[in-house]
Amino acid sequence: MRRYEMICVGAGPTGLAAAIEAARHGVQVIVFDENERPGGQLFKQIHKFFGSREHRAMERGFNIGSSFLEEAKELGVQVSLNSVVLGFYENRALNVMVGDRIEQVKAQKTLIATGASENMIPFPGWTLPGVIGAGAAQTMANIHGIRPGNNILMVGSGNVGVIVSYQMMQAGSRVAAVIDAAPTIGGYAVHAAKIARVGVPFMMSHTIKEAHGQDRVEGATVIRVDDSWNPIAGTEQLFEVDTICIAVGLNPMTHLLRMAGCKTAFVPVLGGRLPAHDEYQETSIKGIYVAGDASGIEEASTAVIEGRIAGLAIARSLNYLDEESFQQQIEQQFASMKGLRSGSHGEQRGKAKEYLNEVMKGTMDAL
Repeated sequence: MRRYEMICVGAGPTGLAAAIEAARHGVQVIVFDENERPGGQLFKQIHKFFGSREHRAMERGFNIGSSFLEEAKELGVQVSLNSVVLGFYENRALNVMVGDRIEQVKAQKTLIATGASENMIPFPGWTLPGVIGAGAAQTMANIHGIRPGNNILMVGSGNVGVIVSYQMMQAGSRVAAVIDAAPTIGGYAVHAAKIARVGVPFMMSHTIKEAHGQDRVEGATVIRVDDSWNPIAGTEQLFEVDTICIAVGLNPMTHLLRMAGCKTAFVPVLGGRLPAHDEYQETSIKGIYVAGDASGIEEASTAVIEGRIAGLAIARSLNYLDEESFQQQIEQQFASMKGLRSGSHGEQRGKAKEYLNEVMKGTMDAL
């Protein structure tokens, strides 16, 4: 069994941020990731971030990802790619398939930063080739240079739906419409406006009824829904499309944490059943941490800060960081997080995170 001071599962922005923060203070870190290249979602994000300079405003995601990778390399962070973590056990050992061999590894501190997977919705024809997740479409276009389809129907008007719609148009596709069962657009107006300005219609209070085609998608029927999201007969519309992109939210990937026995709670606003954790991202099992989308679906900048908080906490717990220095640095991260969670949308998620903290402390019951 190989042993390390810190193991991070996931080489996305959260995992890399945590690894960098810990390694900067002297912690020996290895990061496992199942993909062929590190960086996670950032390398799919060709748009510029917005917000404050502190949160990398006006920088494109892939440039931010490159800077993370360079910094991790300079600090000696070991990144093991094509490495699938198969199991996490009560003795805190991990089984990892590295290439074609299985190894067992263990660390004093383990961070799970596995991110999230896309939700799907079943409807007649949903298994036809051409029905794909919006994130998958983004990967095809922005990572592999493959246009997912020529005529696209986007299901979901959140940030993912509107951003990917714009990027599909940049790739040369036509977006027939963006539909959503909700009565209002879910994504930020700055993103939605980009596609509205070029004439893409938003059909709110609509959902997909079925996909048409024999061997692949050849069309889609959408239908209006009432206030209770029940379909309204006679309101169907047919679109001639070859691709249906599904952008209806994300599901936190928490299976390793549940396998390890971490206490969980159901928090719908953050994506479902999540590991309870304290303000330093440590779960109910001492030495196991969680950060990013695996701890609750929020924004990319929030996930990065959670990673930094976990990295600092791990460095302190391993005695690489004295208490005074830790408090100074952690307060900076907390202040940055508070800024990101301002506004009604952010405050709602902030309160949900506080609930997970309370479950962790035992002052509230897990649902």
